[in-house]
Amino acid sequence: SLLRGYRWVNLSLEGRETIQGLGKKKQSFDAFFVWVLPLRFASSGAVLPICFSRGSMNESHSNASVSSSSSLNSSVQDTEDDQTIASILAEEEQSKVDGRLGKRLSHLDSIPHTPRVNGEIPDVNHATLDHERLSERLVTYGLAGLQMEGDGNCQFRALADQLFRNPDYHKHVRKQVIKQFKHFRKLYEGYVPMPYRSYLKKMKKSGEWGDHVTLQAAADRFGAKICLVTSFRDTCYIEILPKDKNPTRELWLSFWSEVHYNSLYASGDVPTRVARKKYWLF
Repeated sequence: SLLRGYRWVNLSLEGRETIQGLGKKKQSFDAFFVWVLPLRFASSGAVLPICFSRGSMNESHSNASVSSSSSLNSSVQDTEDDQTIASILAEEEQSKVDGRLGKRLSHLDSIPHTPRVNGEIPDVNHATLDHERLSERLVTYGLAGLQMEGDGNCQFRALADQLFRNPDYHKHVRKQVIKQFKHFRKLYEGYVPMPYRSYLKKMKKSGEWGDHVTLQAAADRFGAKICLVTSFRDTCYIEILPKDKNPTRELWLSFWSEVHYNSLYASGDVPTRVARKKYWLF
């Protein structure tokens, strides 16, 4: 029942591994991978690896055999296949959403985006006014936000939700942004008012707030146009385009200025998530 709706597409025998623990008899087992995928993606090439092991094990299990078996399973789990699968599963749904959301704001002019680090956090009164302004704009354009946790990772959570339909992949998104910074330093260091290495070291940490430089890097890394509905008084809409490539998809975020990011959907299309503990500044 766990694999209902999936189809077996490949079976590959990886071979036989022999392990000898200290002072123990040799232990042997066969390891193989079964590749499965959702039936509706049977022709897309998307596969999900599931690892099994079989064989006769001596009653005296050595620590080495347990360690090797755990290492084998861990090597599969440590791959980024889960993000790849999630992305493919999300793209079909997202392709339907992008057009609808884009039409709602097609008449608005987007201001040129300039990557920058975060400014000062507004006081409670200004933050409240900004939040009200943003809420009114979302209602006006028929948009609604999926609430992200306010744990310092909200920008990366919102991007992960748009990319993979799962905010919990925020660590993967942050990692990809850092890779973009490392590989294309010249594109971003001019926007960072501190030593570049210090900025990367800071931004690598979970809980470090994303800024408009990380948004640009995310757009570049994922080849996506990031559509930002903001609480700014002078503009409500900003488009962040990837450099040197045409965007292949749109990521919709709301930005409560210098305070919080959420993932945007058309009203009525916001997915239901299991409630988790939230931390709020205001």
